[in-house]
Amino acid sequence: MNTYPLTISSPDGNLYKAPASGLVLRGVEGELAILAGHVPFTTSVVPCTVRITTEGGEEKIGKTEGGILTVSPDGVVLLSGSFQFVE
Repeated sequence: MNTYPLTISSPDGNLYKAPASGLVLRGVEGELAILAGHVPFTTSVVPCTVRITTEGGEEKIGKTEGGILTVSPDGVVLLSGSFQFVE
């Protein structure tokens, strides 16, 4: 499965930095699913559940209070004022 570098950062620093094969979250215009090779763009993220599919196929779930998502050829970055993984 194709992957891309995913970074999730908050004022506390990088909370997640690893290859991912998928990311699902909610932008201002609706739900987004980011896979490898996605077209570059930037959007605001609303408070939502964030689902990360890791390189190994494991699913990690977190919560964000909103932020900015940037997708570029270099990777995907979620800048969030507050992000917390759910166990």
